[in-house]
Amino acid sequence: MSFEDKLRKIKPYVAGEQPQQENVIKLNTNENPYPPAPEVQEKSREFVTDILKKYPDPDIHLLNAALAKYHGVDESRVFSGVGSDDVLSVAFLSFFDSDLPILFPDITYAFYPVWATLYRIPFTEIPLDENFRIRPEDYYGDVKPNGGVVIANPNAPTSIAESAAFIEDIIRHNPDSVVVVDEAYVDFGAESVLELTEKYENLLVVRTFSKSRSMAGIRIGYAVGSPKLIATMNAVKQSINSYTMNHITIALGVASVEDESYFRDVLAKVTKTREAAKERLRAMGFIVPDSKTNFLFAEYPGVPGEYIFTELKKRNIYVRWWPKERIKNRLRITIGTDAEMETVYKEIEKIIEAYKNR
Repeated sequence: MSFEDKLRKIKPYVAGEQPQQENVIKLNTNENPYPPAPEVQEKSREFVTDILKKYPDPDIHLLNAALAKYHGVDESRVFSGVGSDDVLSVAFLSFFDSDLPILFPDITYAFYPVWATLYRIPFTEIPLDENFRIRPEDYYGDVKPNGGVVIANPNAPTSIAESAAFIEDIIRHNPDSVVVVDEAYVDFGAESVLELTEKYENLLVVRTFSKSRSMAGIRIGYAVGSPKLIATMNAVKQSINSYTMNHITIALGVASVEDESYFRDVLAKVTKTREAAKERLRAMGFIVPDSKTNFLFAEYPGVPGEYIFTELKKRNIYVRWWPKERIKNRLRITIGTDAEMETVYKEIEKIIEAYKNR
């Protein structure tokens, strides 16, 4: 056996394209079109090189304390990481260590099967129904034992959110498994189950600063759960890399948490534009489910999604498209500014007209 035979074989997660040219309307990675809070911008100018020569706090106390205060929980119930991807990755390593498969939908965040494969965790992808909805009974661990459950709510890329009662039903039926609820988009109008972490010791709720807090470039994610779950995650983290978050990121994260007014103002602007975009696209003939995220999951009957995606890209407008069979005619369109969206509508109309007149 050669050394090449011993290398790990894995199909990696493919992130949205990051175009380098200027004059691009970038609506493919669900970034917030507005800047972070003013205090975040101000603090970013304060740092001097002296602080950078020292290791940051491995316990991330300042940020965890700010998040604990914000959510009204004890700091022992908060874990922070380098984006929610880091937090979720640590959660997979921490909680899914049995021979039973973990469960998550067939159409959801594409990183879940990558982590499961990388960490050699057995998994089962459960098909969403014909309306891209979860069937809760498919996840009842007291009927079908599993190694854990992972649910994005709202789901990506479908944009659909389920109620807190709906998610609690799944948690209640899985007393012997850890249930991870990925709430990356919850701030845009969905119901959170974060308060249920007080009721269920096996529930972990994961959040991110990348979407609603306009800080995708700084990389902050966090989780709230029982002290037992958080202690396990910290033990795993300390076994990989103690210093995961730098001084600057910690300080900017705290500044963002402390500016609630700006946070709410930005959310209101994004959701207002989202609702307007939903109606505009529907009026143009698109099928667009209700969204509680900062993106829309749109399909134009009779026109291939790949065609619209490719033609938009030619016009320096980037949206997201996947060749996966069930969603190959759907586009995930991030909500941009009102001006950006107006350009998108005009170009899509031209593209559809050209396709029909071929």
